[in-house]
Amino acid sequence: MMTDPIADMLTRMRNALMSGAQHCVVPGSRLKVAILDAMKREGFLDGYEVASEGVRSAIRVSFKFGPDGERVISSLDRFSKPGCRRYRGCSDLPKVRGGLGIAVVSTNQGVLSDRECRQRRVGGEVLCTVD
Repeated sequence: MMTDPIADMLTRMRNALMSGAQHCVVPGSRLKVAILDAMKREGFLDGYEVASEGVRSAIRVSFKFGPDGERVISSLDRFSKPGCRRYRGCSDLPKVRGGLGIAVVSTNQGVLSDRECRQRRVGGEVLCTVD
């Protein structure tokens, strides 16, 4: 049994980016789709599509690249872990690379980026950071 599916998704994406792949496939879940949606809204992903075959679903994540083919995502890190949950209030949210990156936060209003959290004045569990 997998103890941290989000860390697994981030690792698969990190490995695919390092190998120069245009996309990768990760096992699906609603939370993963919400995280990918926040990353897409902030411009870190080209898109994603959920393909479900029976009980198991899979998400195909398409990466975004710059005009010269450089990666938009330079790092994906897990912040809060299952063994040590890390919650932050609106004013204590981490600034990732001075505002160039984002922190993906699970709030009572859904999964949001740190920028959206500051606008709505909500905090929550900081799931991961992307830059």
